[in-house]
Amino acid sequence: MRHVVRSSRFVSLCLLILAPLFTETTHASEERQLVAAINDYRAHPQRCDRRPAQRLAPLAMKSNLALPIGYGYGGGLRETLKSSGYSAVAVRSIRIVGAGDAEQAFEQLQDSHCTALLDAQYADIGVSRSRGEWQVVLAQPVLDSRVGDNRSVGKALLAEVNAARARPRMCGRQRFAAARPLSWNPALGAAAQGHSKAMAYGNYFAHRDPDGDMPADRARAAGYRGRQIGENIAAGQSSPGKAMTGWLASPGHCANLMNPMFTQVGAGFASEARSDEGVYWTMVFGAP
Repeated sequence: MRHVVRSSRFVSLCLLILAPLFTETTHASEERQLVAAINDYRAHPQRCDRRPAQRLAPLAMKSNLALPIGYGYGGGLRETLKSSGYSAVAVRSIRIVGAGDAEQAFEQLQDSHCTALLDAQYADIGVSRSRGEWQVVLAQPVLDSRVGDNRSVGKALLAEVNAARARPRMCGRQRFAAARPLSWNPALGAAAQGHSKAMAYGNYFAHRDPDGDMPADRARAAGYRGRQIGENIAAGQSSPGKAMTGWLASPGHCANLMNPMFTQVGAGFASEARSDEGVYWTMVFGAP
């Protein structure tokens, strides 16, 4: 589908093509019709402001992004979203005035905000409406929507750390030979998950928790009886891969990952929209 907005001749053609979309979804709310039109626009390669076209994934409609009309224009939008349970890395609010229905709102968005609609960084959308005034919120969540539960994240981090250990590596100025793969330890996993949750819900970022416990204390409390313990923590990364990339770029964290003394590992994450960083990652290493 080709969407052109500069020529009235082609605008009419564009609207004629889009008409079935709006007709077929008359049972849905105007807000959902607008989101459907935006996603159709993103799905078909096209140019916008002379930029090359690319096919984009659909935006997911989120109720906690459908803010009351007027939020976001005076600043503090991220904090407002936190209070609604959404933690955003990037967010943009667009105001449309004078559109009587979803079709007219889409026309204005396409004409004046095509770069925002076709911005690949955004994954979610919220739409609110009051008569002829509309508010569209585009956002990228702190935690990638493709991240699964703690079990799948643990498997992903185990695969990541073993891939890193499979070849020689420089951690800062220290050279490490390839090391044997780590095995998963449930007690270390419980300790890692517990610390991630404590940081997320307690809104802090540190190896020492508010009770004064350190990684070895938490590992023992989870039932681990190994003689050596190491811990990596990270915050704000949207996926296991990004957390691992950050650790490998830090000499101290990288050294923990490559340390041949460690033979076991556990990992976990937790997210809390109202916290400063949104998502927290922990990896605990052990040697029995």
